[in-house]
Amino acid sequence: MVRESRKWMVLVTTIWIQAFTGTNLDFSSYSSDMKLALGISQVQLNYLSVASDFGKAFGWCSGVSLLYFPTWFVLFFAAFVGLFGYGLQWLVIHQIISLPYLLVLLLSLLSGCSICWFNTVCYVLCIKSFETNRALALSLSVSFNGLSAAIYNLVANSINPNDKKLYLLLNAVIPLITSIVSLPPITTRHLSNEPSPSDNHIPTNFYYLTALAVITGLYLLVLNPISINVSIARFVLSGAIFLLVVLPHLVGFDLEGSSVDKETETRSPNDFSDSESNDLFKDRVVVLGEEHSTRVLIRSRDFWLYYVAYLCGGTLGLVYSNNLGQISESLGFHSDVGSLVSLYSACSFFGRLLSTTPDFFRHKIYYARTGWLALALIPTPFAFLLLVFSDSKATLVTATAMIGLSSGFVFSAAVSITSELFGPNRAGVNHNILITNIPIGSLLYSLLAALIYEANIGNSDKIAATRDGSTVCVGRDCYRDTFVWWWLISLLGLVSCSLLFLRTKATYKRMQKQKHSTQTTLLKSFSSYDES
Repeated sequence: MVRESRKWMVLVTTIWIQAFTGTNLDFSSYSSDMKLALGISQVQLNYLSVASDFGKAFGWCSGVSLLYFPTWFVLFFAAFVGLFGYGLQWLVIHQIISLPYLLVLLLSLLSGCSICWFNTVCYVLCIKSFETNRALALSLSVSFNGLSAAIYNLVANSINPNDKKLYLLLNAVIPLITSIVSLPPITTRHLSNEPSPSDNHIPTNFYYLTALAVITGLYLLVLNPISINVSIARFVLSGAIFLLVVLPHLVGFDLEGSSVDKETETRSPNDFSDSESNDLFKDRVVVLGEEHSTRVLIRSRDFWLYYVAYLCGGTLGLVYSNNLGQISESLGFHSDVGSLVSLYSACSFFGRLLSTTPDFFRHKIYYARTGWLALALIPTPFAFLLLVFSDSKATLVTATAMIGLSSGFVFSAAVSITSELFGPNRAGVNHNILITNIPIGSLLYSLLAALIYEANIGNSDKIAATRDGSTVCVGRDCYRDTFVWWWLISLLGLVSCSLLFLRTKATYKRMQKQKHSTQTTLLKSFSSYDES
């Protein structure tokens, strides 16, 4: 019972870390102020966003570090790197200190690196604490990262709703406070990875935490937009803290004793064979959970299909969110930036939460997780088509919600897919190799958007305005060509993910058949034992 309670507290701790350390989701809130403070162009501003995402290129270091250093050390390293990176940027944007543009780029890179290290800590804690329900624990934990922008928006409004620069200070301080609070649960005796009795079904705790997540998400989605003054924001924030910090503690008590669905999940069978001679199925993954070294991983066709799907799906959605400030400003909705960022964050959260669906309904509807991923990518092309043909506020809100749902599902489901396709023990390293696509995509997509944006400013046929000495492009043409390109890229991601699904669905299906066969054998064994 002590081990069970400790395991659930570890999951709750990862939920806290995810909810309060997603500092990359609020860049749009202060990006315009940063552009003015540094006196830089739109292209240079996008490079700052790219630099933050480029920190993920060094995320594999966090996976390697966890092989040699204790979890608390990696956690606090991430916290202090973020404190240094965001803290100095806050001093720069307030013009307390002056730093050259290249150093600010480096600070953005360090900040992005800290986010990746926090995420890796959560991945490894969930993987080591849960054997059978590992995918469900990962999806549930990662989903709370989508609430970060809404939470930070509430905290900022609780202090000063008119100070967008405040976000940088919050990005520096809140993750450090969260790390200190999270220290006791993660420094307890290391959990065994052996399955426990409650691992053989979906414990009620998962249903409880999922229901709590839905309530929290709806609470923030409905009340966050009306939190425009200090008193209302503080009231709403106190309710959010109660939902995120107080209520999750209930999982440490009596809930783990009951069950809703019994299901024994075995590891990947060893008797799989690739009998298809078609080139489509050549060199595919045939055993789920088999460990892939870095060398084997980068030679895998499935990995590169997966890489392109993520690059042209989830990463594209992230770049869209980073550009929301300039997109809404160009369309004449500058005052709605905060609410749009919160909307993206909330929808990203619900998209992440939807990634738990395959695990909750696996006893009724079993579908390859790569197939769910392909379905999740469908809304993104439609969203960009809407933006191409309409510049209304309703269209912007709808497209932002669709992209948030789609990219959120990808971010959450990808961790479980990496663990299943390429092995759980090396997931901390392999997943960070996968997300090197984020800085690459961020650089390419942001540069594309910035060049089109700047070209429209320089074109006399376009409408341009000046705000506080900074030239701003105004009109639907500022981003229309960008949306066309992003639509084509999102279609490429959908095609790549569909191919990955076709290559892996047989492997998932055979694993499920082997699982049911094992269950039947066990039931017969127990029946024979009872009769004797």
